[in-house]
Amino acid sequence: MKAAYIETTGTPDVIQWSDVPTPIPKPEEVLVKVEAAAVNPIDTYIRAGVVSMPLPKPFIIGCDLAGTVQAVGEAVKQFKAGDRVWGSNQGLLGRQGTFAEYAAVEERWLYHVPNQVAAEQAAAAALVGITAHLGLFQWAKLQAGETVYVSGGTGGVGSMVVQMAKAVGAKVITTVGSTEKADLCRSWGADVVINYKTDPVAEAIQLATAGKGVNVWYETQREQDFLTIVPLMARRGRIVIMAGRQAQPVFPVGPFYTRDLSLFGFAMFNASPGEQRHAADDINRWLAAGQLKPIIGQTFPLAQAAEAHRLQEANTLNKAGTLTGKILVKP
Repeated sequence: MKAAYIETTGTPDVIQWSDVPTPIPKPEEVLVKVEAAAVNPIDTYIRAGVVSMPLPKPFIIGCDLAGTVQAVGEAVKQFKAGDRVWGSNQGLLGRQGTFAEYAAVEERWLYHVPNQVAAEQAAAAALVGITAHLGLFQWAKLQAGETVYVSGGTGGVGSMVVQMAKAVGAKVITTVGSTEKADLCRSWGADVVINYKTDPVAEAIQLATAGKGVNVWYETQREQDFLTIVPLMARRGRIVIMAGRQAQPVFPVGPFYTRDLSLFGFAMFNASPGEQRHAADDINRWLAAGQLKPIIGQTFPLAQAAEAHRLQEANTLNKAGTLTGKILVKP
């Protein structure tokens, strides 16, 4: 089969596109014919060697996939040939990735694709959807009627946070960098959309909450400004962080603990199969109901995986602003 893989870490130029053996599923694995895979920042960090993980050689890159079951191992119980499936958490912790024509995936990391949902939509919602869900519900325990703030409302994780929060009846405040992105967030039901390029964000949040503050602050930025965040929190508010490996921000301890605030940090790939499946069940329900609509910003042939990584890095690391939503690759 054809696959995008690396033999060593480095720039996107180290990605190769060539033939590798088609995997044979182990007893607990499912062989999936990949129809779509998504690009995530973590993919580029692993490829670059910034995030150190065990890498088999050759190492097939990519975390997310959606496709059709071709064969199953003898111990597999939930899936059969012909089933449509999606999943994430591949290409991590020594597991081979998804940027290939076929992928062998442990049953515990796969979920059925609802009948009316396209493979592209399922792949685009995978890692970012599970990440958003874990932060909002497992950690922050978001409740209906509470106010959520998320930076970057049309980003991969940010767009999922906006839509999931609205799906459970929360009020959503978010930031964007253009009128077009603001309109997109409003179409999902965002209550307050702030253009961070033209509007004072802190003042707008204070106005939107009538000075009461935010219940759940979902921070997607790699450099957190706790001196701004903490004063904007409601008493017993919860702050969620899931990015910024090198960040060492100043932290206002006094205002934090006297407001009874909580701070949660997590990495999606540390979540157990059961925790991720709980998120996937809600994601499937919201996808099927049209309450969750992943944005696909650009699609590349899988042979152009290196170019897809360059586009992701330009927007994640260099703030190019040339991408709205997810990057997909398709065999």
